[in-house]
Amino acid sequence: MQLLKIICIDDQREVLATLHKDLNHFENYCQIIECESAAEAEEVLDEIDAAGNELALIICDHIMPGKNGIDFLIEFHHDLRFPHAKKLLLTGMATHQDTIQAINEADIDHYIEKPWDRSDLIQTTKKLLTDYILEAGLDYQPYLTILDQPRLYQKMRHR
Repeated sequence: MQLLKIICIDDQREVLATLHKDLNHFENYCQIIECESAAEAEEVLDEIDAAGNELALIICDHIMPGKNGIDFLIEFHHDLRFPHAKKLLLTGMATHQDTIQAINEADIDHYIEKPWDRSDLIQTTKKLLTDYILEAGLDYQPYLTILDQPRLYQKMRHR
């Protein structure tokens, strides 16, 4: 079983540390990679691709120095190397227009406002990982304990 890759992008170390702690639920099945900028995340994406690995999920803040999270996610949406990766925008600063742009141009899969609720983050991550595994054609059985099982069974019934 390969570890699924999750990239967390936020310019605040404390936020990344809390996010990592909240995602510890997935640590036996996922490698959680912390990035403090879009530029750092772009380097990590190149490394993941060069190693022949896939990316399951990006969790990205919006307001960051340099390239903001929505611009990063729009560019990522057009990156053909990771066609099944899921995108979660996690921010407390996005305007209504920013949110619309993220949905329309970056095709984000989910939006969560800061401060987030840990159980909501975990449940959303389960759903997104379930969708990723099914869309990528991976064997879901090794990951059953971290997947949204009702969602998994529902999607499998409709195949």
